[in-house]
Amino acid sequence: MQGARCQGYGLHPPTVARIAAEVKSVHDLGVEICMVIGGGNIFRGLQGSAQGMERTTADYMGMLATVMNALAMQSALEEVGIFTRVISAIPMDQVCEPYIRRRAVRHLEKKRVCIFAAGTGNPYFTTDTAATLRASEMACEAIFKGTKVDGVYDKDPKKHADAKRYDCVTYDEVLERHLGVMDATAIALARDNALPIIVFSLDEPGGFRGILAGQGTYTRVVEHC
Repeated sequence: MQGARCQGYGLHPPTVARIAAEVKSVHDLGVEICMVIGGGNIFRGLQGSAQGMERTTADYMGMLATVMNALAMQSALEEVGIFTRVISAIPMDQVCEPYIRRRAVRHLEKKRVCIFAAGTGNPYFTTDTAATLRASEMACEAIFKGTKVDGVYDKDPKKHADAKRYDCVTYDEVLERHLGVMDATAIALARDNALPIIVFSLDEPGGFRGILAGQGTYTRVVEHC
């Protein structure tokens, strides 16, 4: 969740509400939705480690940040009438449910949005890897990765005017060219489970729903293009 561009850190409620509206527009189509929430707008484990903090401690702090964001998203979704469950890889029963796969599946069957927080529950694994793991466990048909850009480029489009966007790219090309879609563990896991990744911009209104209708600008990451 891109939560805090206006102030540089923390939650930006209008952004949370806008993302919730995007999720609702897709949920209203009857699509079952699992969300995996990051915590970079509050704390990044890698950044904390780079500043001298012990890596495991920094990663756990990052996981707790994702729970805060997940609760904020839950509140925003319920404001627009979507029943939601926050499910954490780190048990904290007073604020959310522990991750139990069968229970999460039942929530989806009851048309609830499942928000997975706290990553995998283990340090040294990114939110990208957590998203791919949960998508595989929950038998999702695809991963939709919302970012600040409208797809995968051969180089940073914000720094290079001649950056080329790919309509489609393979898992192996992402790994070989270090395209930075997700970390290598996440890409390898998606490849091994034939799980397509759709990279799109969260800043484009209606973009999430548009992709399901075959519209908009995005990049597909698949086995064969």
